[in-house]
Formats: sequence, structure tokens, C-alpha cells
Amino acid sequence: MEVREPSAKYLARTAFKQTDVGLIPGDWSVSTIGDLASTSSGTTPPRAQANKYFENGSIPWVKTLDLNNGSIVSTDETITPAALSETSLQLYPNGSVLVAMYGGYNQIGRTGILEISATVNQALTAIRPDTKRLHPGYLLRVLNHRIDYWRTVASSSRKDPNITSKDIREFPLAVPPIPEQQAIAEALSDADALIESLEQLLAKKRQIKQGAMQELLTGQKRLPGFAGEWQPTPLGAIGEFLKGSGITRDEAQSGTLPCVRYGEIYTTHNDYIRAFQSWISLEVAVRATRLRQGDVLFAGSGETKEEIGKCIAFVDKLEAYAGGDIVILRPRGFDSLFLGYALNTANVIRQKASRGQGDAVVHISAVALAQIEVRVPDATEQTAIATLLSDMDTELAALEAKLAKARDLKQGMMQELLTGRIRLV
Repeated sequence: MEVREPSAKYLARTAFKQTDVGLIPGDWSVSTIGDLASTSSGTTPPRAQANKYFENGSIPWVKTLDLNNGSIVSTDETITPAALSETSLQLYPNGSVLVAMYGGYNQIGRTGILEISATVNQALTAIRPDTKRLHPGYLLRVLNHRIDYWRTVASSSRKDPNITSKDIREFPLAVPPIPEQQAIAEALSDADALIESLEQLLAKKRQIKQGAMQELLTGQKRLPGFAGEWQPTPLGAIGEFLKGSGITRDEAQSGTLPCVRYGEIYTTHNDYIRAFQSWISLEVAVRATRLRQGDVLFAGSGETKEEIGKCIAFVDKLEAYAGGDIVILRPRGFDSLFLGYALNTANVIRQKASRGQGDAVVHISAVALAQIEVRVPDATEQTAIATLLSDMDTELAALEAKLAKARDLKQGMMQELLTGRIRLV
């Protein structure tokens, strides 16, 4: 089923009134969760009797780990009927909204809405709305939108701040008429469905690309029309090595000429340079190392041997420069984009790790890199493989942009709909 971007018809803006939760439409009211729903919590059956209370269980048992700020359709653990009958556990119905109370600021306020009947542990409060006055989906969206509220009430008497069931019952919220609550919940559910579909598609495309890289960059799978052996070739035979020049943090924001600093190879770039983050002045460029189209840049320093020597290809024609702790390979007769992909594969990473020097800070030199071997096909096949993989990257980038747009759209919808600034028909 195709999921489209949610659309809505909007009413004209209405008169607002000032309340404890801010400005809201005049026909909305303000209440608390405790006034509109019943709340309770759960427990953990004795682990010492796991064979009685957990093994071969069939009843879902929700923990903070299971909360995803959306629909809960399965749980990490299940319990037995004996656990339900012999402890204080309750079975909560579909539509119950769950809130995490423990675990510090990164956990408290996490939510979920049951799409199944389930029990919960003692770290969660289960909210059962009076559906004549409070729509469960609307409540879920309000809680997600106002998660920072819990910082204002969390108890800091322990190492990890917590909230209580009382705090949850006293949570104040704006209450539109039930039909409008339902419309808001449905619109935001459509937005969630779009985001989820894009996330799933993106994950699938990334998996496909990863598989293609594993097969194509090792010669396990050949593109149509290509044959012949791949030759193990040391990097020293592929081209010459150069060194980047030291560029300080301040200098990296001093002008308009693009440059790469070694840390950005780890944090910003993957396989090849798509966009620059640092820009130097002409005065700094005079003493810096200028890149040529086709250069391959290695991070000469790093924190671990497993990451040392990560590399990226520079495939553009524009004027750009390399900072210090960067080792530059200038290939002769090899496709640099292919090398950008191939020199980050598992076999090459292992070789780089074995040649890295140091503990707290790891270094790798041009001499060490020159000894690393990579299996390469002829130049035509190199280019064909690189083109296919870069086309996949382009598709992934477009999907990532679409996903970011969908998330921004949802955020904007929440801000407008949950405050009544825009009213849904």
C-alpha cells in the first residue's frame, strides 16, 4: 500500500484564551490525565521462579525497553498465566497508553500505545483513558510533543531523576472536543505511517547497497560483460603518497576555499567527499596542501586501530585543500572513486589495523599504507563498479532528504494541531 504525505482541510482561526498550558482555542478545555483516565502500574514476577512465571509464557509483558513512542505490537518478554493470577499484574487492553517513570532524563516520559492486550512492569504507568472524553491516540501525541515537561517535575533525589504515577496523573493538557482529538490523532498517525514507510525503505536500500559492496568490491559477483582476474596490488604501486598540512580550527573557518581536516574523515564523509565543512582563507591556502581530482585521503590519526586509516576519495575538479594528519594517495591510472569504496572494506580495514601504531592515539604512516594490498580489476570495471555504487548513494541521499522533510512536516503539524493554531475539519 502506498503511503502518501498527510493532507488536511483547515478551519479559519478562532478566538484563543490564556490557560495553564498556554493559549488554546476558546472551545477547548484544560484538564489533567487523572481527571480523564485511570492509571496504575505493574510489577516484575519473581525471577527466581522463572520456570513458573516466564518460561513458555504467552502474555506480553511491557518494559521501558519496549516503548517506542508509538504502537506496541510485541514485547521482548512474555509471562505465564500463573504470573498474571499470582501477582499484582493486570492485563491492560488495546488503547492503553504507557509512560516510563524511571531511568533518568533519557528514559522518563518515553511512551507507547498498546495495539495488543499486555501487562507492564513497575517502571511504567498504564493510562486507560475515558474514551468519551480523551482519545488515546491524541493523548499519545500530546505526551510525545511535551516530553520536556517531565524535566520540570522529575525528582533528582537519586542519581537518575525519576517521575511518579502522581506526576503523570497531574500532567495538564489541552482538551479539544472528541471529534477533533480523533482527527488530530489520525492526521499525525498518517504522518507517522509516512515516516515509518520511508525508514523501512531506507533500511532496505542500505542493506541492498551493503550487499552490493560486499560482492562487487571483492569480485564475488561480476557486472555483466566483465571477466579476467583481479590483481592483488600494494597501494605503493597504485600511486604516490603526500602529506596534508596543519590547519587549525580557527583557520578552518577563515575563508571561502574548501578544505578537509582529518577528523572530518571520521565524522562527516563516507567513501567520497560530497560536501565540505571547513573553509580556509587564501593566506592559509598558500601553505596548505592542495588536492587534485582523484586523490584519496586517509585519516593518519585516530582513537582506535579498528578505525585508523579510514579513507575518502576527492572526485571533484574544484580547488580544495587537505589539513594535517591526512595521508594523500595520488593514484596513477586507477579510479579513485572505486578506491574510496574498496579501501574501506573489511579486508583492507584489517590490514590498516595491523599496521596502526600507538595506544591512546593511533597513527598510520604513508610507509605503512603503501604496504597494504587491495585486489583490483581493470580500470573499466573499476569505473563501472564505482558508478553503480555512487548511483545507489545518490538514491539513498534522496530518500534521506525525503525522510528529513517528513519528520519536519510532522513536527510542524504537532506544533500547530496540538495548540489549536490550526484546526482540522
